[in-house]
Amino acid sequence: MNNKEFIAELAHRSGYKQNDTRRLVQSFIDALGECLEEGEPVYIAGLGTFDVKKRLEKTLVNPVTGKLMLVPPKLVMNFRPSASIKDKLKNGENSHEENK
Repeated sequence: MNNKEFIAELAHRSGYKQNDTRRLVQSFIDALGECLEEGEPVYIAGLGTFDVKKRLEKTLVNPVTGKLMLVPPKLVMNFRPSASIKDKLKNGENSHEENK
C-alpha cells in the first residue's frame, strides 16, 4: 500500500476528507520526528514504541579490495511492535485478506 492508498483508506475509515486526513498524518509524522530528534521514545498503545538507538562504530572488510573500512557510529530509528501486533503476525492473521 502506498501513501496515497493509505491516506484514502484512513479517510474512508475515519469519515474525514482526504485532505484533512493527509494533514493529520503529516502532523503525526512531524511530531514523531521531533520527539525522536530530542531522544524521546514514543509509545502508541496497540501499535508499539518508536525510539532512537545509537549504532556503535564497527570495522568491515571491503570484499573487493580486502581493505578494512571503519563505519562511524550513527543514530537509527527503532520500532518495537506491541504484543498484540506480534501475536497477529505470529498467528498469520491478516484482516485485509479476510475482508476480500
